Order: sequence, then C-alpha cells, then structure tokens
Amino acid sequence: MMTASETTANAAPTERGQRGVSRVLAKLDSSIEAGNYYEAHQMYRTLYFRYTAQRKFEECLELLYNGALKLISKQQETSGADLGLLLLDTLEKRGNNKKDADLWVERIGNIITCLNAGCVERETLINRSIKWSAEVTGNYPGDPALYKILAHVFWSEGNTELARRYYMLCRDGNLCGRILIKINETKGYNSEVDLFVVQAVLQQISLNDRKTAEDTFTTYTRYHPKINRKEAPFKQPLLNFIHFLFRLMDSKNLEAFRALCTLYKAELDRDPAFEKYLTKIGVQHFGASPPVSESRFGGMFGDVISRLLQGIDEDDDDEGDAGHGGGERGRGDGAHALD
Repeated sequence: MMTASETTANAAPTERGQRGVSRVLAKLDSSIEAGNYYEAHQMYRTLYFRYTAQRKFEECLELLYNGALKLISKQQETSGADLGLLLLDTLEKRGNNKKDADLWVERIGNIITCLNAGCVERETLINRSIKWSAEVTGNYPGDPALYKILAHVFWSEGNTELARRYYMLCRDGNLCGRILIKINETKGYNSEVDLFVVQAVLQQISLNDRKTAEDTFTTYTRYHPKINRKEAPFKQPLLNFIHFLFRLMDSKNLEAFRALCTLYKAELDRDPAFEKYLTKIGVQHFGASPPVSESRFGGMFGDVISRLLQGIDEDDDDEGDAGHGGGERGRGDGAHALD
C-alpha cells in the first residue's frame, strides 16, 4: 500500500508536466498574436512530442489540426503543412480507428484544400494522406471521400488531368461522368468523344470498381450532347464495345471476351493503353492467365500512388501527345465546370 508521501511524489511529475504544457500553450497563442510564427511552430512540435510520449493522442490531434489551420491562415503554409504531416504521424502512432476515420479524412482534406499549389510540402502531405486513408479505412487504393476532396482541389486550380484521375477514384460515377463531359467539351477533340469515357471506364473496371464504371458510362452517354443515348446501340463502336463488355462480365466467358476484343480490335487500337487495361480485366474478371512481364510504374506522386494504382495510370503522362482520351486542345482553366 502506497503512503501519502509516495502518492504525492508519483503525482508530482504528472502535475508538473501538465503545468508545463499549459505554459507552452499560453506562450504559443502569444507568439502567434505577436507574429513570431517560427517560435510558434517549434512549440507545436514540442507539444507534439510531449503528447505522443504520454499517449495523449486525441489532445495532440486537435492541437495539430487547429495549429495547422492557424499557421496557414497567417500565410505560414510550410509550417502548416508540417503540422499536417505530424498529424498523420499521430494518427499512425495511435493506431487504426475506423470510428473517427471519416472525421480525419475530412480534416486532412481541409488542410490540403487550404494549401496553395506552390507549397512543396503539399505533395508529400497528399501522398501520406492517401496511404493512411487506405490503411485505416481498408479502401484501396485510397479512401473515396479523400479522392473527391483532392479532385475538387485540382479542378479549382485548373489541373484537369489530375482532377480527372481523382474523380475516377472517388466512386461517384455520376459526378465522374459529368466531369468527363465538361473536359471533353472544353479541351477534347470531337474525334475523342468516345475515347474519354472508354479510357475512364476501363481504368475503373481494372480497379475492380464495376459499379462506378457503369454509372460513369451511363451518365456520360446519356448527357453528352454528341451521344445523348440511354442505351445501345451507339453510333460510336467503342461505346458498343463497353456495353457488351459489361454484359460479358457476368458470364465470365473468356473465349467470348477474347472474341469481343478481336471484333473491335481496329477501334481499340486507337489507344495503345487499352491493351494493358483489357489484359488486366481478362485476368481479374475472365480467368485469363496473367502476363509474364511486369508493368512499369509511373505517376506524378511517385512510388506511393504508383504502388496503389498498380500501374493503371502509367500512360496518362503521354495522353496529350498521343491524342488519347485525355488529349487537350490547350491548357485552359476549366475551374468553372463545377459551378
């Protein structure tokens, strides 16, 4: 049994620690008000180490989130992004907690939204957030809600290519179809009206997201003014190919799948990337043997997004030159398309 003096002695370090944290918090607010942002940033980092050492993860998360937004609002974006990265560190140290995953996906997305495109650390924050969201939610290659936030960010900045990629991953086929229509109408060639949606649909099927692929296809073909049809047959042969592909996926008939690809080979050859998608679809949905050679990986965000997408987007960087579904007439803003 502990004596009163022993209890006091054991409690003293904790109490001193709490008083120390309170003093740092008070000084932190004063530093921000006085414009001493570097000092404030260092105090946030100090508190991060103290809180995580004491396993006070919830307090640490709230501190870092509010601190990141405060510093960003003072045009201290590098420091704010750094606190965002520490926030992700804290979430990882705390361990996966699906109960509040949606909350922190939204909050991390809010931090990213507040950062300008010129902030170098933003790319790292995006990479880390995608990886964390996939692990905590079990949604691979990343949480759809986060992808939707990222898509909106890049769309507002006029980066339609990255916006298109993320809209395809947000599992909202209706939205994805509408965005593809906007991009095709503002930046695509008339001859690419079918390529835009076929490329997107094949990528979504390759990621085992048939529902979104079907919704994307239905929305695009129904509301695109140059197609404007609710069902097959379509004037564009590739659209009929996708229609038959969806129907064959239920039968899992490999020979019928190969025959369909042979029948539409001339149209499919318009985009060399289609062969890669169809090879993966053949393996995933029709039981074909996987190819011996491994695909090379690529993408703006390096190894993280490359591993997550498993090579699906490796051709996207060449779209503008090759006249594929992502081809553009020029680099317009395009941010008005969500209005």
